[in-house]
Amino acid sequence: MDGPVKPRGCTNLKLRQLNRVVTRHYDAYVAAAGLKNTQYSLLSHVVLLGPIRPSDLAQRLHLDASTLTRNLQPLLIRGLLRQGPGGDARSRLVEATDEGLAKRAQAQRAWKQAQLAFNERLGSKRVAALHALIDDCIERLADEKSARGPAGPVPAAAPPRLARR
Repeated sequence: MDGPVKPRGCTNLKLRQLNRVVTRHYDAYVAAAGLKNTQYSLLSHVVLLGPIRPSDLAQRLHLDASTLTRNLQPLLIRGLLRQGPGGDARSRLVEATDEGLAKRAQAQRAWKQAQLAFNERLGSKRVAALHALIDDCIERLADEKSARGPAGPVPAAAPPRLARR
C-alpha cells in the first residue's frame, strides 16, 4: 500500500533547472535565425497580437513591465519591432516591422525543428501531459490568494547582514 506523496526538495529550484535545460535546447535551434528563444517568443506574440499596448503584452506573457521593456529593447534596436503612439497621448503600441515579420518566419522554421526534436526526445504524450500540468499550475497559482501566506501577504526576505571586520 502506497502512502501519501511527499514532494522532496525545492520546487522553484527544480523548475529553474528544467527551464535552463529546455531554454538551451530551443536556443540551439533558434540561434540559426539570429535570435534567442525569448526574443523569438516575444516577436511571435507581437506578430500575433499586435499592434498591442506594452501593458497588455506584459499581462499576456506573465511579465512585469520592466522585464518587458528590457526584453523589447534589442528587438526595437534591430528594427524588428517599432513602438508608436497609441489611442491617446499617454499610450504606446508595439508592432512588428516588415523585417520583424521576415525574421519571425525564419525563426519559426527553426523553432518548429526544436519542437519536433523536443517531442521526439520526451515523447508526444509526455509533452502534452507536461503542457496540461503547466497550464493547470498557472491557472491555480494565478489566483491572488496563492501569493499570500496563512496570515496575509508573504513578507519580503530581510536583506542579508554584512559581516563586520
